[in-house]
Amino acid sequence: MSVSGLCEICQRPDVDHTCDRCGNLVCDRHFDAQRGICSECVAQIEGGDPADPTGTGDDMPDGVDTYRF
Repeated sequence: MSVSGLCEICQRPDVDHTCDRCGNLVCDRHFDAQRGICSECVAQIEGGDPADPTGTGDDMPDGVDTYRF
């Protein structure tokens, strides 16, 4: 479904999906197509970090901080 706005998780302008559970507008990166829900809802159901939908968390070497504004 094509929608307009910013991803409610990362604020990117390329929103393509609406979460079936909470209604968040989200980009491809933060949408689980198999479940039809956003990464925040996946994190609530399964635990984990909604900002890291892959669940790996190892894209950065140890000791590196990420600052998001």
